Order: sequence, then structure tokens, then C-alpha cells
Amino acid sequence: MLTTTGLNFGVRRGMPHLFGICIGFPVMLALIGLGFGTLFQLFPLLHEVIKIVGIVYLLYLAWKIASAEGSSRAAAPTKPISFWQSAAFQWINPKAWVMGSSALAAYTSLDDNFFLQVAIICLSFGVITFPCAGAWLVFGAGLQRFLKDPGHRKTFNSVMALLLVASILPVVRELID
Repeated sequence: MLTTTGLNFGVRRGMPHLFGICIGFPVMLALIGLGFGTLFQLFPLLHEVIKIVGIVYLLYLAWKIASAEGSSRAAAPTKPISFWQSAAFQWINPKAWVMGSSALAAYTSLDDNFFLQVAIICLSFGVITFPCAGAWLVFGAGLQRFLKDPGHRKTFNSVMALLLVASILPVVRELID
């Protein structure tokens, strides 16, 4: 998603999307570590509902990416995802839940100071996410010079949309099994 944002809107206009991820994910991770995950253990159906909402939203985003005009970003009729949309998206992103839950399960123990461990994990994700996710945004913006042709840009958007759909297939398979 960040690569497509970079391609279609550039780095400067894509920064709210990037910061939404960089702040939204560690906040979500902290809340999971502070007990939100217990809520899902008590009410597993709620977790399934969030997965389904996340899948539907990812499909919607894939459709928006695929149907984006192949024209230059100056003439593009849409706007990039906002900070708040990006931060809120973390809560319905099945991949974020799996990554966050896995990190908390793998790198914490109840024997030591659990809350300090959660804080360190959140801080680590916060620091690491900016350069890693930012690279995808910059990569997309760098593609602008190679994808000046509207047809090439449209093809790129379609491929990115298909890859986004492919990324949710394991979650869909898990729901079906």
C-alpha cells in the first residue's frame, strides 16, 4: 500500500500514511500487550469479526488501487490515505494482528517484568517501522520516473492490487479451515 501511495502521490503526500503506520501499530501492540488480547480470548468471535472486517477493507483498498487512474499524480482524482485512516487500519489489518500477537508471545515472559517487555517491543517496532515502511514509500515514489506512461501506471496499480488480495488469502484460508 505504501509503494502505491508513493507512486501515485509522492513521498511528501504519503507521509501521513507512513506516520499512521509508524504510530498506529505500536499503539495497537501496546494495547494488546496491556490486556486487549485477553478480550479476544474471552470473546473469540470478536477476533473473527475483526478479521472479516479487515479482509473486506483490504479488498476495498485493492479495488481502489486497481481502479485508480493511470494518469499522473497531479491529475489523479483520489487522495492518499490519511494519518488517522492509516493508524485505524492497523486495528482491522489481520497481518498486523498476527505480527503483533506473535511478537508479544515470542518475546515476553510472565516471569519477568511483562509490562517493561511490552514497552521495549513497542519501542522497537516504533523505531524500526519508520525506515522499513518508509523504504516502500520512497521506492514507490522512485517508480514515478519509470512509470510515466498512464498505461504502465495502470498496470502497476493492478499488480499491486492483486498482490494485496494475495496477501489476505492465508487469512481467508484460516477462516475457512
